[in-house]
Amino acid sequence: MSQPSAYPSAVPVGVDISRASIARVYDAALNGKDNFAIDREVLDQVRTVAPGVAELAWANRDFLIRACRFLAHEAGIEQYLDLGSGLPTSENTHQVVQRIRPNSRVVYVDNDPMVLTHARVLLEENTRTSIVEADIFRPLTVLGHPAVRTELDFHRPMALFQVGTLHHYLADDAAALMATYIDALPSGSYVAIAHFFDPEVDEYSDLARKMEDKFVHSPMGGGRFRTRAEIQAMFDGLEMVEPGLVLCDDWWPSGPRLAPLSVVRHCIVGGVGRKP
Repeated sequence: MSQPSAYPSAVPVGVDISRASIARVYDAALNGKDNFAIDREVLDQVRTVAPGVAELAWANRDFLIRACRFLAHEAGIEQYLDLGSGLPTSENTHQVVQRIRPNSRVVYVDNDPMVLTHARVLLEENTRTSIVEADIFRPLTVLGHPAVRTELDFHRPMALFQVGTLHHYLADDAAALMATYIDALPSGSYVAIAHFFDPEVDEYSDLARKMEDKFVHSPMGGGRFRTRAEIQAMFDGLEMVEPGLVLCDDWWPSGPRLAPLSVVRHCIVGGVGRKP
């Protein structure tokens, strides 16, 4: 795993390297270079109960890429609102969808100073992609943001992503939060969600709860492993795209599986729903 030094000149203004960042923890799990010791400490703590914890991030990322391909190629979507976009890695949302549909418009939303700095540099010459600074857990703020309203046409179908984000929302009203977003989407829109998962099966549930405990008591401060019913409720009012809410690795995999999934990969699910 990359172990970068926190050189002051390399740290964007506003970045607190004494506190773990969700985006930087994911970056560390994906072997990125934009993370610090405090972020790697989160993974080290969870590894004491789940040595393969980084596979949560890889399963999440792979699901995002496959969902992007489906939405651009099969569903014909050309507008994307990606909530909690995280730090740049290989195959971001705009790269996948704009390769298939070059006219696609993508708006990323994040409030991590490091994410914002990196994204603005990455997107400087891409006129169809932008990033908005806002708290994704305040849907009315996001939906009312002038840049979101300018870049996206809310009279045409779009795709909204909460991929690897909602498990960091610790309150019990995540379904209500999503209902606010869904209510604002036009008919024909899609919603993609990936979320840490408690399978409620002894073999995997015990690991899920142990990982949750480590995340909650780590410098990151949270990571809920919700049940199927809790996660499914976030799609309320939507028609699920087959195969529904399943393990991220089981959502339209790229090919036949040649090896069994690890235990950790049984603890993250994903799904895509369409608004009638």
